[in-house]
Amino acid sequence: MTMPGRPVGELLRDWRRTRGMSQLDLSIEAGVSARHLSFVETGRSRPSPELILRLAEQLDMPLAERNTMLLAGGYAPAYPRHELNDPELAPVRAAVRQILDGHNPYPAVLIDEHWQLVEANAALALFTAGVEAHLLAPPVNVLRLSLHPGGMAPRILNLPEWRAHLLKRLRHQAATTNDPALSALHEELRGYPSGTDVAAPISDAVSRIVIPLRYRHGDQELSFFSTTTLFGTPLDVTVSGLAVEAFFPADPATTAALHALAKPAAGSG
Repeated sequence: MTMPGRPVGELLRDWRRTRGMSQLDLSIEAGVSARHLSFVETGRSRPSPELILRLAEQLDMPLAERNTMLLAGGYAPAYPRHELNDPELAPVRAAVRQILDGHNPYPAVLIDEHWQLVEANAALALFTAGVEAHLLAPPVNVLRLSLHPGGMAPRILNLPEWRAHLLKRLRHQAATTNDPALSALHEELRGYPSGTDVAAPISDAVSRIVIPLRYRHGDQELSFFSTTTLFGTPLDVTVSGLAVEAFFPADPATTAALHALAKPAAGSG
């Protein structure tokens, strides 16, 4: 999050530069003169809340950062921030629960904007088995859980490839959100062992389309690909940071193995 107390013009200039836009580029996109935009950035002109939100929209700023810029301009935040257990977000919780439970017997998690675990389905136990207890103490960070040597990493058969994929994704997220917490997490994860074994090439169709997660469970090798589901039109800061990460079997053998593993749990009720 951007540190509070900075002038609105400074915040605007930093975000414009982060997005690689000139004053002329942004002025054209936002429908404002480049001269007026320059005056806003230098503090010679106070922008209206409507202009702040229009500029923030063109810069694709996170909702929390739009609130920060409004506050810096002397205005009230435009976007609420509810806790997930607040009554206002009951429909969101219900939708997420339906997605997670409906994805069994395949693992799925709900994470926040810092990759912290919010909710999960029962199939996540496949990934947490054998993980050191401190990595499962709240708040659980799923990237740390994945790449820490006491976490999933020793059982990831293509760790160098999977690690590079996660770090690239995290680096991009940190750069586009200007979030120092994500940058710090990236630096931490970079320091973890990368794995030296070279994974054997895979000839299946999925591996030619996406990077699979090859995971050892007991004497079985399981292969997954993942998808990310976001809320399409969030107007709440909390909801805008939520994402469902769902893992799908990448081959028929993994499908069969996961359904077989789920049978005892289904029969125990």
